[in-house]
Amino acid sequence: MILVLGDSLSASFGIDQSNGWVSLLEQKLSHSNYDYRVVNASISGETTQGGLQRLPKLLSKYQPQLVILELGGNDGLRGLGIDLIKSNLQTMISKSSQSHADILLIGMRLPPNYGQFYTDAFSQMYVDLANDNNIPAVPFLLAGIATRENLMQVDGIHPKEEAQSLMLDNVWKHLQPLLRQPG
Repeated sequence: MILVLGDSLSASFGIDQSNGWVSLLEQKLSHSNYDYRVVNASISGETTQGGLQRLPKLLSKYQPQLVILELGGNDGLRGLGIDLIKSNLQTMISKSSQSHADILLIGMRLPPNYGQFYTDAFSQMYVDLANDNNIPAVPFLLAGIATRENLMQVDGIHPKEEAQSLMLDNVWKHLQPLLRQPG
């Protein structure tokens, strides 16, 4: 079982959930004969604090073999301290690891209007967490998407339906090595 704990980017904000990257992941796993069920516990607007509060119950209920953490973007957009965001993510990584789950961390980037120091520190936080915990990370979920207006919704933050398969591609290359071989 794969547990996805994320925010609006994984909760398919503004599009039909069945067309979001997490649903596409479940379809791809099934078509590739991987024996995984996917539980999408993502909530639009979710922060690392909210994810941290919900995670123990989710780990207990689902006992996932793999946890995909896609959080931090909303914290960054609110200008929260990098140390706080990093601490929350680290605790989620530790709790997931203690429950014997593999972890894939999904990185995010912020718009440049937050200032270079903050945006650089925010992006680096994901790299540091992955290195410190020896876990794989997707460098940027919206790589090749965020700068293409035709793939983004009017708000400029959330991807359109047409971008969801590209998001899955960004995740898949880091996720596939963690999967048990199809049987």
